[in-house]
Amino acid sequence: QVQLVESGGGLVQAGGSLRLSCAASKSISRLNSMGWYRQATGQQRELVASITSDGSVNYADSVKGRFTISGDNANNAVYLQLGSLKPEDTAVYYCNANFRSRHGLANYDYWGQGTQVTVSS
Repeated sequence: QVQLVESGGGLVQAGGSLRLSCAASKSISRLNSMGWYRQATGQQRELVASITSDGSVNYADSVKGRFTISGDNANNAVYLQLGSLKPEDTAVYYCNANFRSRHGLANYDYWGQGTQVTVSS
């Protein structure tokens, strides 16, 4: 079983920056993408940013121009640079890895345990 280990959350003032890191405990076969989701209190989990195994990136509109995702395919790691943080970015951030089944007929997810990001005004 693969574990995704996150680090880098914390408390920061509005306008500040943080860097989140996530690394898989072992190699993930048939990896489609890695990414970051977040869930604020009382809200549904939402995609923040993702990066495919060939380097294509996708961002939620709310973070475009402020957050940057990058990946290390060789080590199955993914990073999220958070900038110009706003109080509404406060949430638990979860690392995600999406991969194909052995026969390519289904996709599955691994999830990290989550790391808290709190932005004070």
